[in-house]
Amino acid sequence: QKAYCDEEMGKTSSKKDDLTGDLDKVTSKLEKAVSRVAKLKEDVAELQAQLSAIASSQAEIDKLRKESHADYVEAKSDLERGIQGVRKALGVLREYYAAKDKEAAAMLQDGEGNDAPAPPKPLVHKKSSRAGAGIISILELCEADFTKNLEKMEAAESESLEDYKKMTEENKVTTAAKEEASKAKTKEYKGLEVAITE
Repeated sequence: QKAYCDEEMGKTSSKKDDLTGDLDKVTSKLEKAVSRVAKLKEDVAELQAQLSAIASSQAEIDKLRKESHADYVEAKSDLERGIQGVRKALGVLREYYAAKDKEAAAMLQDGEGNDAPAPPKPLVHKKSSRAGAGIISILELCEADFTKNLEKMEAAESESLEDYKKMTEENKVTTAAKEEASKAKTKEYKGLEVAITE
């Protein structure tokens, strides 16, 4: 019996050693899994914080773009009305001074188209013609400035819109990638938690 007991004790001891080795392996796997879960949860939290920052940034970009566009629309309308007003004034002034020039030419001819003796030229007309030319010149400069400003403003608006679209698209791509990474890491750590529990 002693030999039988020794033999069984040897088997038990060997089985105990095997089980202890298996337990060490499982414990090591368990520790690695717990560590991996902690790391994955940390990564997911970081990704969520980054997604939140991108969303806040996009909201601010949207707000600034909306304000910028509203300012552009208002300024464009003002400039277009200004250009329209200046052109109308130029048309009226040109018409007025062209009529004055015709009157002056008509006074220099008699009724049959022959040159009549030149009446004395009114000094007032000369002064008003020069003043009119000066006013027309100033208005033409104003029209040119308004038109140039409108072109610059439209170019800036177009560039701003392109920048906005580019940033928005970059944010969409980045958000999609980070959301996908967050889902994958969440799925992985939840699977590990189930394995740890088992």
